[in-house]
Amino acid sequence: MINYSFEDIVQPQHKSFHYQLFDLNTPNRNSPRWHYHPEVELIYISNGKGKRGVGTSLSTYTEGDLILLGSNLQHMGFTDSFEDGKTEVVIQFLPEFLGNMLTQVPELNSIFKLLELSKRGLSFSGPIKEKVGQALIGLQYESDFQSLLTLINILKEMSLVNPNILNTTDLTTSDTDKNDRLKKVFNYIKSNYQDEINLSQIADQTNMTTSSFCRYFKLNTGKSFIQYVNEYKINHAAKLLLETNLNVKTICFDSGFNNFSNFNHFFKKYYQTTPKKYREKIIN
Repeated sequence: MINYSFEDIVQPQHKSFHYQLFDLNTPNRNSPRWHYHPEVELIYISNGKGKRGVGTSLSTYTEGDLILLGSNLQHMGFTDSFEDGKTEVVIQFLPEFLGNMLTQVPELNSIFKLLELSKRGLSFSGPIKEKVGQALIGLQYESDFQSLLTLINILKEMSLVNPNILNTTDLTTSDTDKNDRLKKVFNYIKSNYQDEINLSQIADQTNMTTSSFCRYFKLNTGKSFIQYVNEYKINHAAKLLLETNLNVKTICFDSGFNNFSNFNHFFKKYYQTTPKKYREKIIN
Protein backbone atom coordinates (compact mmCIF):
# COMPACT_ATOMS: atom_id res chain seq x y z
CA MET A 1 0.00 0.00 0.00
CA ILE A 2 1.32 3.45 -0.90
CA ASN A 3 1.61 6.16 1.74
CA TYR A 4 0.81 9.50 0.14
CA SER A 5 2.53 12.50 1.73
CA PHE A 6 0.91 15.91 1.90
CA GLU A 7 3.25 18.58 0.51
CA ASP A 8 2.95 22.05 2.01
CA ILE A 9 3.84 24.54 -0.72
CA VAL A 10 4.64 28.02 0.52
CA GLN A 11 3.57 30.57 -2.07
CA PRO A 12 5.91 33.57 -2.42
CA GLN A 13 4.61 36.87 -1.12
CA HIS A 14 2.96 39.19 -3.64
CA LYS A 15 2.79 36.42 -6.29
CA SER A 16 -0.06 34.15 -7.28
CA PHE A 17 2.09 31.17 -8.31
CA HIS A 18 5.28 29.37 -7.32
CA TYR A 19 7.99 29.10 -10.00
CA GLN A 20 11.02 26.79 -9.99
CA LEU A 21 13.59 26.07 -12.69
CA PHE A 22 16.02 23.15 -12.45
CA ASP A 23 19.00 22.17 -14.59
CA LEU A 24 22.41 20.51 -14.29
CA ASN A 25 23.70 23.29 -12.03
CA THR A 26 20.57 23.46 -9.86
CA PRO A 27 19.00 19.98 -9.97
CA ASN A 28 15.64 19.16 -8.46
CA ARG A 29 16.53 17.45 -5.18
CA ASN A 30 12.98 16.88 -4.06
CA SER A 31 12.39 13.28 -3.05
CA PRO A 32 10.57 11.31 -5.79
CA ARG A 33 8.00 10.12 -3.26
CA TRP A 34 4.26 9.92 -3.84
CA HIS A 35 2.64 13.12 -2.65
CA TYR A 36 -0.23 15.53 -3.24
CA HIS A 37 -1.08 19.18 -2.64
CA PRO A 38 -4.03 21.50 -3.28
CA GLU A 39 -2.08 23.44 -5.91
CA VAL A 40 -2.37 22.71 -9.62
CA GLU A 41 1.06 21.77 -10.99
CA LEU A 42 2.41 22.46 -14.47
CA ILE A 43 5.65 20.66 -15.35
CA TYR A 44 7.86 21.01 -18.41
CA ILE A 45 10.91 18.80 -19.05
CA SER A 46 12.88 19.93 -22.08
CA ASN A 47 14.32 16.60 -23.22
CA GLY A 48 15.34 13.11 -22.19
CA LYS A 49 13.29 10.21 -20.92
CA GLY A 50 11.74 9.31 -17.59
CA LYS A 51 8.79 7.86 -15.73
CA ARG A 52 5.42 9.37 -14.87
CA GLY A 53 3.47 8.35 -11.80
CA VAL A 54 0.12 10.14 -11.77
CA GLY A 55 -2.89 8.80 -9.87
CA THR A 56 -3.27 5.18 -10.97
CA SER A 57 -1.30 5.77 -14.18
CA LEU A 58 2.27 4.58 -14.69
CA SER A 59 3.81 5.65 -17.99
CA THR A 60 7.03 6.88 -19.56
CA TYR A 61 8.12 9.79 -21.72
CA THR A 62 10.98 9.69 -24.21
CA GLU A 63 11.45 13.21 -25.62
CA GLY A 64 10.77 15.52 -22.71
CA ASP A 65 7.37 16.12 -21.22
CA LEU A 66 4.64 18.67 -20.56
CA ILE A 67 2.02 17.70 -18.00
CA LEU A 68 -0.71 19.42 -16.00
CA LEU A 69 -1.79 17.93 -12.68
CA GLY A 70 -4.98 19.00 -10.96
CA SER A 71 -5.51 19.89 -7.33
CA ASN A 72 -4.81 17.03 -4.86
CA LEU A 73 -3.94 14.55 -7.60
CA GLN A 74 -1.37 12.08 -6.24
CA HIS A 75 1.90 11.97 -8.16
CA MET A 76 5.61 11.34 -7.79
CA GLY A 77 8.80 13.04 -9.03
CA PHE A 78 9.38 12.96 -12.78
CA THR A 79 13.10 13.61 -13.36
CA ASP A 80 15.57 10.98 -12.17
CA SER A 81 18.74 12.75 -13.32
CA PHE A 82 19.92 15.86 -15.13
CA GLU A 83 22.22 15.99 -18.12
CA ASP A 84 23.74 19.00 -19.80
CA GLY A 85 21.04 20.92 -21.67
CA LYS A 86 18.14 19.37 -19.75
CA THR A 87 15.79 21.84 -18.05
CA GLU A 88 12.79 21.27 -15.81
CA VAL A 89 10.28 23.99 -14.96
CA VAL A 90 7.67 23.50 -12.21
CA ILE A 91 4.82 25.96 -11.64
CA GLN A 92 2.34 25.54 -8.80
CA PHE A 93 -0.78 27.63 -8.22
CA LEU A 94 -4.10 27.27 -6.46
CA PRO A 95 -7.14 26.58 -8.69
CA GLU A 96 -8.66 29.87 -7.52
CA PHE A 97 -5.52 31.91 -8.28
CA LEU A 98 -7.61 34.27 -10.40
CA GLY A 99 -10.52 34.43 -7.97
CA ASN A 100 -13.86 33.91 -9.70
CA MET A 101 -12.65 35.29 -13.04
CA LEU A 102 -12.31 31.82 -14.57
CA THR A 103 -16.05 31.22 -14.30
CA GLN A 104 -17.29 34.78 -14.83
CA VAL A 105 -15.09 36.00 -17.68
CA PRO A 106 -16.13 34.22 -20.92
CA GLU A 107 -12.66 34.47 -22.45
CA LEU A 108 -11.24 32.48 -19.53
CA ASN A 109 -13.88 29.75 -19.40
CA SER A 110 -11.78 27.32 -21.43
CA ILE A 111 -9.03 27.61 -18.79
CA PHE A 112 -11.55 26.71 -16.10
CA LYS A 113 -12.51 23.59 -18.07
CA LEU A 114 -8.83 22.73 -18.56
CA LEU A 115 -8.17 22.91 -14.81
CA GLU A 116 -11.22 20.72 -14.15
CA LEU A 117 -9.96 18.14 -16.64
CA SER A 118 -6.48 18.28 -15.11
CA LYS A 119 -7.85 16.50 -12.02
CA ARG A 120 -7.25 13.35 -14.06
CA GLY A 121 -3.71 14.29 -15.12
CA LEU A 122 -2.94 15.57 -18.63
CA SER A 123 0.08 15.20 -20.89
CA PHE A 124 0.70 17.29 -24.00
CA SER A 125 2.70 16.48 -27.11
CA GLY A 126 3.38 18.02 -30.50
CA PRO A 127 4.10 21.72 -31.19
CA ILE A 128 2.31 22.89 -28.02
CA LYS A 129 4.93 21.20 -25.84
CA GLU A 130 7.84 23.16 -27.29
CA LYS A 131 5.87 26.41 -27.50
CA VAL A 132 4.74 26.27 -23.88
CA GLY A 133 8.12 25.02 -22.72
CA GLN A 134 9.98 28.02 -24.13
CA ALA A 135 7.43 30.38 -22.60
CA LEU A 136 7.83 28.69 -19.21
CA ILE A 137 11.62 29.02 -19.32
CA GLY A 138 11.26 32.68 -20.28
CA LEU A 139 9.10 33.42 -17.23
CA GLN A 140 12.22 33.74 -15.07
CA TYR A 141 13.11 37.00 -16.84
CA GLU A 142 9.67 38.64 -16.62
CA SER A 143 8.20 41.01 -14.05
CA ASP A 144 5.60 39.68 -11.63
CA PHE A 145 2.71 41.21 -13.54
CA GLN A 146 3.98 40.18 -16.97
CA SER A 147 4.67 36.63 -15.79
CA LEU A 148 1.06 36.32 -14.60
CA LEU A 149 -0.20 37.41 -18.02
CA THR A 150 2.15 34.92 -19.66
CA LEU A 151 0.90 32.09 -17.43
CA ILE A 152 -2.71 32.92 -18.31
CA ASN A 153 -1.78 32.90 -22.00
CA ILE A 154 0.01 29.55 -21.58
CA LEU A 155 -3.06 27.98 -19.99
CA LYS A 156 -5.26 29.45 -22.72
CA GLU A 157 -3.04 27.91 -25.41
CA MET A 158 -3.13 24.55 -23.63
CA SER A 159 -6.92 24.70 -23.37
CA LEU A 160 -7.22 24.84 -27.17
CA VAL A 161 -5.58 21.45 -27.88
CA ASN A 162 -6.56 17.88 -27.08
CA PRO A 163 -4.36 16.46 -24.30
CA ASN A 164 -3.72 12.85 -23.42
CA ILE A 165 -5.74 11.99 -20.29
CA LEU A 166 -3.61 9.90 -17.95
CA ASN A 167 -6.44 8.66 -15.68
CA THR A 168 -9.87 7.66 -16.97
CA THR A 169 -11.47 6.76 -13.64
CA ASP A 170 -12.56 10.07 -12.22
CA LEU A 171 -15.45 11.78 -13.98
CA THR A 172 -15.17 15.53 -13.84
CA THR A 173 -17.46 18.46 -14.53
CA SER A 174 -16.01 18.99 -18.01
CA ASP A 175 -17.04 15.43 -18.95
CA THR A 176 -20.60 15.84 -17.85
CA ASP A 177 -21.23 19.39 -18.98
CA LYS A 178 -22.36 18.13 -22.38
CA ASN A 179 -25.85 17.22 -21.22
CA ASP A 180 -27.86 15.65 -18.44
CA ARG A 181 -28.30 12.43 -20.39
CA LEU A 182 -24.58 11.72 -20.43
CA LYS A 183 -24.34 12.67 -16.76
CA LYS A 184 -27.05 10.13 -15.99
CA VAL A 185 -25.04 7.43 -17.80
CA PHE A 186 -21.85 8.22 -15.88
CA ASN A 187 -23.70 8.20 -12.57
CA TYR A 188 -25.26 4.85 -13.47
CA ILE A 189 -21.82 3.37 -14.19
CA LYS A 190 -20.45 4.75 -10.93
CA SER A 191 -23.32 3.23 -8.93
CA ASN A 192 -23.52 -0.13 -10.72
CA TYR A 193 -20.02 -1.03 -11.97
CA GLN A 194 -19.78 -3.91 -9.44
CA ASP A 195 -22.83 -5.57 -11.00
CA GLU A 196 -23.49 -6.83 -14.50
CA ILE A 197 -24.49 -3.74 -16.49
CA ASN A 198 -26.96 -4.64 -19.19
CA LEU A 199 -26.97 -2.49 -22.33
CA SER A 200 -30.74 -2.56 -22.60
CA GLN A 201 -31.06 -1.34 -19.01
CA ILE A 202 -28.79 1.65 -19.54
CA ALA A 203 -30.52 2.42 -22.85
CA ASP A 204 -33.84 2.48 -21.00
CA GLN A 205 -32.34 4.91 -18.48
CA THR A 206 -31.70 7.34 -21.34
CA ASN A 207 -34.97 6.66 -23.21
CA MET A 208 -33.09 5.36 -26.25
CA THR A 209 -32.95 2.11 -28.18
CA THR A 210 -29.86 -0.02 -27.58
CA SER A 211 -28.37 0.71 -31.02
CA SER A 212 -29.08 4.45 -30.73
CA PHE A 213 -27.50 4.55 -27.28
CA CYS A 214 -24.35 2.78 -28.49
CA ARG A 215 -23.91 5.30 -31.31
CA TYR A 216 -24.64 8.21 -28.96
CA PHE A 217 -22.13 7.06 -26.33
CA LYS A 218 -19.37 6.41 -28.88
CA LEU A 219 -19.94 9.83 -30.46
CA ASN A 220 -19.68 11.66 -27.12
CA THR A 221 -16.83 9.72 -25.49
CA GLY A 222 -14.84 8.26 -28.37
CA LYS A 223 -15.21 4.79 -26.82
CA SER A 224 -17.77 2.02 -26.91
CA PHE A 225 -19.89 1.66 -23.78
CA ILE A 226 -18.40 -1.76 -22.97
CA GLN A 227 -14.86 -0.43 -23.40
CA TYR A 228 -15.59 2.51 -21.12
CA VAL A 229 -17.11 0.32 -18.40
CA ASN A 230 -14.16 -2.11 -18.52
CA GLU A 231 -11.68 0.78 -18.26
CA TYR A 232 -13.64 2.19 -15.32
CA LYS A 233 -13.44 -1.17 -13.55
CA ILE A 234 -9.74 -1.60 -14.34
CA ASN A 235 -8.88 1.86 -13.04
CA HIS A 236 -10.88 1.17 -9.88
CA ALA A 237 -8.87 -2.04 -9.45
CA ALA A 238 -5.61 -0.11 -9.92
CA LYS A 239 -6.71 2.32 -7.23
CA LEU A 240 -7.36 -0.56 -4.82
CA LEU A 241 -3.97 -2.09 -5.66
CA LEU A 242 -2.31 1.18 -4.66
CA GLU A 243 -4.35 2.18 -1.65
CA THR A 244 -5.18 -1.13 0.05
CA ASN A 245 -3.52 -4.41 1.01
CA LEU A 246 -6.36 -6.49 -0.42
CA ASN A 247 -5.24 -9.52 -2.41
CA VAL A 248 -5.60 -9.45 -6.19
CA LYS A 249 -8.54 -11.88 -6.35
CA THR A 250 -10.55 -9.85 -3.86
CA ILE A 251 -9.82 -6.69 -5.86
CA CYS A 252 -10.92 -8.46 -9.03
CA PHE A 253 -14.39 -9.18 -7.65
CA ASP A 254 -14.68 -5.85 -5.80
CA SER A 255 -14.08 -4.12 -9.14
CA GLY A 256 -17.01 -5.83 -10.85
CA PHE A 257 -15.28 -8.71 -12.62
CA ASN A 258 -16.74 -12.18 -12.08
CA ASN A 259 -13.94 -14.00 -13.88
CA PHE A 260 -10.33 -13.79 -12.68
CA SER A 261 -8.88 -14.70 -16.09
CA ASN A 262 -10.86 -11.93 -17.80
CA PHE A 263 -9.72 -9.47 -15.14
CA ASN A 264 -6.06 -10.33 -15.73
CA HIS A 265 -6.57 -10.12 -19.49
CA PHE A 266 -8.17 -6.67 -19.40
CA PHE A 267 -5.71 -5.35 -16.80
CA LYS A 268 -2.69 -6.47 -18.83
CA LYS A 269 -4.19 -5.04 -22.01
CA TYR A 270 -4.71 -1.64 -20.35
CA TYR A 271 -1.55 -1.37 -18.20
CA GLN A 272 0.79 -3.70 -20.16
CA THR A 273 1.53 -5.68 -17.00
CA THR A 274 -0.20 -7.99 -14.55
CA PRO A 275 -1.98 -6.64 -11.44
CA LYS A 276 0.65 -8.18 -9.16
CA LYS A 277 3.58 -6.67 -11.08
CA TYR A 278 1.77 -3.34 -11.35
CA ARG A 279 1.48 -3.16 -7.56
CA GLU A 280 5.14 -4.12 -7.08
CA LYS A 281 6.36 -1.68 -9.71
CA ILE A 282 4.45 1.37 -8.55
CA ILE A 283 5.19 0.84 -4.84
CA ASN A 284 8.90 0.29 -5.49
